[in-house]
Amino acid sequence: MIRVASYKKDSVETYGLGATVVMEYLLHAREKVEAVILHPQFRSEDTIEKIRSLCGNDIPVSVEEKPFNILSKKENCFVICVISKKEEHIGNGNHMVLVNPSNAGNMGTIMRSCLGFGVRDLAVIPPAVDHFDPKVIRASMGAAASVRTEVFGSFEEYAARFPGNRLYPFMLDGSTKLHETVIEKPFSLIMGNEATGLPAEFSKIGRPIRIDHSNSIDSLNITIAASIGLYEATKGIDNDLQS
Repeated sequence: MIRVASYKKDSVETYGLGATVVMEYLLHAREKVEAVILHPQFRSEDTIEKIRSLCGNDIPVSVEEKPFNILSKKENCFVICVISKKEEHIGNGNHMVLVNPSNAGNMGTIMRSCLGFGVRDLAVIPPAVDHFDPKVIRASMGAAASVRTEVFGSFEEYAARFPGNRLYPFMLDGSTKLHETVIEKPFSLIMGNEATGLPAEFSKIGRPIRIDHSNSIDSLNITIAASIGLYEATKGIDNDLQS
């Protein structure tokens, strides 16, 4: 029997919910997986065999229902992994920077887009949603296992550590159009809060850019804006070779 508890920010462990998420952690961040739990009604024998093979003899695997009642109310969740929370430090190179993100689903989706476009370093400026929250991990579809995430005390702290990065805040004030902007590398794509965007002072930082759209909407969802920005910034780069 593997003990679990409802997730809290100060917990030393978090959880990956769903077979896809668990497989991503076993394949790409195995050292963080402490245990795997299978639901008694899980019937995908091929997936079960793969999971047991990846766990080997050193990652315990149990079959029980109670942890699912505690951690997941969704009927389509049949696999859980217990993940050790380990602080990470992002490295030199291209970054996505989220300033005051508040929605777990959005953060997870942006992680997935970052991985898809080969940008594996994510900087978070608080106040912010907890990037270890199981909701973030599930929304990322396991991309959280491969994207390095570091929380900084302030944007100034982040910028001081990476003085060579070109800064591109996404905002309307003082900005140029994204498709008319040559994004130089290493870059930092900077996105603001889902509801309020970036503070006004970011208009004087780096080279602010905006994504043009029709006046039928007031703005794009942050996950869509981030994906468009990542696509434009990484055009011509072999994403499979980025680390």
